[in-house]
Amino acid sequence: MFLPSARRVPARAARRPLLSLALSASLLAGAARPALAQVPLNPAAPAPADTTLRKYQTPPGAPRQPWYNSKLVRATAVPAVLIGYGISVVDGHGFYSSYDAKRDIQRNFPNFRNHLDDYLQWAPYLELGAVLAFGVEGRNDRTNLALILAKSEAIMLSSVYIVKMTTRHERPDGSDTRSFPSGHTAQAFLAASIVHTELREKSVWYGVGAYTLATGVGAFRMLNNKHWQADVFAGAGFGILSAHVAYLTHRNRWGRHPAARTGIGLNAPAAPARGKWQFTPTMLPGNTPGVTVSWLAK
Repeated sequence: MFLPSARRVPARAARRPLLSLALSASLLAGAARPALAQVPLNPAAPAPADTTLRKYQTPPGAPRQPWYNSKLVRATAVPAVLIGYGISVVDGHGFYSSYDAKRDIQRNFPNFRNHLDDYLQWAPYLELGAVLAFGVEGRNDRTNLALILAKSEAIMLSSVYIVKMTTRHERPDGSDTRSFPSGHTAQAFLAASIVHTELREKSVWYGVGAYTLATGVGAFRMLNNKHWQADVFAGAGFGILSAHVAYLTHRNRWGRHPAARTGIGLNAPAAPARGKWQFTPTMLPGNTPGVTVSWLAK
């Protein structure tokens, strides 16, 4: 009677390996499914490239420029020349020194006195505000422009103050020892540089007008016997440099103008092709460094 049951035991034992294999295969298949589910069926389209250009920014894909055409050199070249010339004519130094300029001014305008320079230093800002109020769009929107203005003013005021306190140079009229550089001139040229940068794509004459006003401020500071020639040139350099540094370091985490703004940046109307001067370093006979100047016609 026990023989049939004794024969069934090996059959049940034989099924257990098969059930174990089936269960293992099922678990492996289930473990593999989440990995497949992580692969999206319709991958998202790549984000559009940022085509917004800031001042002195090299366009994407443009050929590499030589060092003397880099954005840093372009931003600092003019201020460096102005500040360097100012330093070179301090007191009685240079081919036309500050003493020479004062002597000529006092001889031709002995009794000149006015306070226009105290107000004219802000005139480029008034020009910018009036133009924007009449609907002319600048390079940056209002938020971006306000941030650039704040940064520019902070850079200019701090740098001019530090240099004044370091040099302790006496004014022409002997009123104090905070002559170098001229703060009024720095303020005027800072404002003029911002006007030029914001509106140059609309018309170069906005910048011409602003720089004319700033030049008048520098002239009045000398005519009023408040500053030397050296102070005025250095002040102009400090003002322009402060504006350029503010634009060069500006990022749109706060405000970079949108690329889609009509007539601005990459969406500005194409300018007609023009020729340009090209300056190339070279070596002259006798291993003398020189520069080759050429005109590239378009």
